[in-house]
Amino acid sequence: MADSGAGDADGTDPLAGDGGFSKKPRPDGPDGPDVRSDGGGGGSDAVGGLRRTLGFRDLVVYGLLFIAPMAPVGVYGTLDAKSHGAVALVYVFATVAMAFTAFSYAQMIRVAPQAGSVFAYARKGLGEGPGFIAGWMAMLDYLLIPAVAYLFAGIAMEALVPSVDRWIWTGIAVVITTLLNLWGVRAAARVGFFVLAMEIVVLMVFVVSAIVVLARDGATRGWLSPFTGDLSFSLTAVLSAVSVAVLSYLGFDAIASFAEEVTGGSRKVARAVLFCLALAGVLFIAQTYLVALLEPLSSAELAADPVKQGSAFYDAVDASVGTWLHDLVAVSKAIGAAFAALAGQAAAGRLLFAMGRERRLPHLLSRTDGGTPRVALLLAAVVTLIAAVWAARRDDGLDHLVSVVDIGALTAFILLHASVVGWFAVRRMEGPPRIMAHVVLPVVGAGVLVAVIVEASETAQVVGAIWLAVGLVVLVVQWRRRAVTPKAP
Repeated sequence: MADSGAGDADGTDPLAGDGGFSKKPRPDGPDGPDVRSDGGGGGSDAVGGLRRTLGFRDLVVYGLLFIAPMAPVGVYGTLDAKSHGAVALVYVFATVAMAFTAFSYAQMIRVAPQAGSVFAYARKGLGEGPGFIAGWMAMLDYLLIPAVAYLFAGIAMEALVPSVDRWIWTGIAVVITTLLNLWGVRAAARVGFFVLAMEIVVLMVFVVSAIVVLARDGATRGWLSPFTGDLSFSLTAVLSAVSVAVLSYLGFDAIASFAEEVTGGSRKVARAVLFCLALAGVLFIAQTYLVALLEPLSSAELAADPVKQGSAFYDAVDASVGTWLHDLVAVSKAIGAAFAALAGQAAAGRLLFAMGRERRLPHLLSRTDGGTPRVALLLAAVVTLIAAVWAARRDDGLDHLVSVVDIGALTAFILLHASVVGWFAVRRMEGPPRIMAHVVLPVVGAGVLVAVIVEASETAQVVGAIWLAVGLVVLVVQWRRRAVTPKAP
C-alpha cells in the first residue's frame, strides 16, 4: 500500500474499498489484514511493507517498556502535592479512566488491525477528516512522550554522575535507542525484554524493602492516607492530579501501532492492550501507596516547595531504606526511561508511517527498508532529540514538557470513543450494536477524558488548542488540493 495514496483522493476510505459506508463484510474477516500489500516484505509475512514478527510477549514488552513499571517515580511528588496526599487514589481513578479507553481500543483493533492505531480507527468509524485529526493530535504526544522519557533518563544519570550535564546523557540515550529501533522491531523487543525484567526486579526490591521498613518502624503517614489524603480530602484536587497521572499510562495504546507486525491476529493485540493497562494499574497503585507511607514530608510541604517534588520519591527511599536503594532505583529509572522512549519512538514511527502511507503526511514517510519504517523513525528521532535536549538545557524544561505532553493523546482518545459509537451504533457496520459496549462505555469514557482535559493546566489546553488549529488548517489545505486534483480514470 506504500504507493496507493491515490485511492482516497475523493475522500473515501481506501481501506474499506467502497469508502467504508457499505455494510458488506470485510473479505479478510475480523482478524485478517485489511490493507493491501505493496510487496515490501513479500508473501504473508508483510503488510504494507511491515513484517509480521511480533508475538504476544513482544507486544507486552513494548507496552510495559513504554509505560515503564516505575513510571510514578518521576511524578510522585507532583501528584502527592496536587492531590493533598491521596496519591494512590489518583492512580485508582487514572486506571479506571484509561480502562474505558483500553476497552474502546480492543473494539477498534478488530475493525482496523493496522499501523497508525487511533488514526486508522477514527478513519473507519468517523471518516477521513476526523481520522486525520485523531492522528494529528496523537502525533503531538507520540513525539513528546519519548522526549519526556529521555529527559527522565538524563536527570537520573546526572544524579549519579553530576560531572556530566543532563543534556549530554539525554542525547546519548536518544542515539542508542534510535539505533536499536533502526535495527528492527524484533531486535529492539529482545533487548527491551531484558531491560523490562531488570525494572521489575528493582521494583520488587523496593516493594520488599518498603514492607520491611514499615513492619519495623511503622508508617510516617496514616495507613489509609494514600487513599484519603494526609490533611484533607478534595475530589477536585484528586481529579486535577489525574490529568498528570494519565501521563504514566500513555504507552499501553502504542501496542496497537504494531498491529501489522504481530502474528496471530488482532485479538492478540487487544489482549495485550488490556493486560498491560491492568498490570500497570496494580504496579502504580502499590508503589505509590508504599512510598506515600514512607514520605517524611507532608503533601502541604511538598506543595510549598516545588523543587522537592521532582526528587520526592528518591528522597523518601533514601531517608527510610538507604542510599543503596536510592542509587539502584535511579539507575533502573535511567535505563528504563530510555527504553520507554525507545518504545515510544517506535510507535511514533508507525504513526508517521501510516499517515504517510495514506498521503496525510509526506509519502516519503511510508518507505520501508527490510520491513522497518526507517525514514519515519529517523524523523521521529530528530524531533524528539530537539525537544529533549532543549528541555534538558532549561531549568523549567521538564515542567514545560510534562504540562503539555498528554493533551494530544487525550483528545485522540475522545475521537477513539466516538469511533466506536460511529462504527457500531450509528453506521451499524456489524449489525445491531450492543448498547453497553458500543454506546454506554465509550460515551462514559469520553466524558471522563473531557473532565480530565478541563482539569489540565492552562498551558496544556493552550498548546493543545494551537496544535488542533494547525491540524485543521492542514486538513483544509488537503481538502482543497484534492478538490482541484482530477480523479484517476
